Amino acid sequence: MNHKGTIKLETNRLILRKFVIDDAKAMYENWASENEVTKFLTWVTHSSIEDTKLILNNWISNYEKLDFYNWVIELKETGKVIGNISVVLIKENIKGAELGYCMGTKWWGKGIMPEAGQAVIKYLFEEVGFNRISAVHDKNNPKSGRVMQKLGMKYEGTLRSAGFCNQGIIDEVCYSILREEYEDDK
Repeated sequence: MNHKGTIKLETNRLILRKFVIDDAKAMYENWASENEVTKFLTWVTHSSIEDTKLILNNWISNYEKLDFYNWVIELKETGKVIGNISVVLIKENIKGAELGYCMGTKWWGKGIMPEAGQAVIKYLFEEVGFNRISAVHDKNNPKSGRVMQKLGMKYEGTLRSAGFCNQGIIDEVCYSILREEYEDDK
């Protein structure tokens, strides 16, 4: 694989870019402080902007690593920062990446996350050289699964009591797309 790190990606409506510390206020206000957003995530709702700054400082320092992929989702039209999408796990031996994503509730149901995900998948397959991109969700969060389906991912199965989120131990629903499937659909 040819790791290139988090680079700027653009779609019709979005700019996907590296986080900067000045994104802390928007991240905190637009999604990190929303219980509805973090309900099915592995990190807790931020109780203050200081929580957000701590995580951003960690992410920003990791941008030096070429195998670190974490984008803020920014609306082109307004410059508003509304969510993020990242590679949460890399399996070098199989050229695999697992995606994670979240976004403020005000922007749910508008096709934004599939648009962001398509740009990330294209980059990871075409530029970095991954062979498999996967994602998982709590079975009680089917909206996340619909995003995965819109990304061309196929349902692989449900692993019982195999994951953990803010709801506790969960059944994990698994989806993936292989490079050959992506190329066939282009």
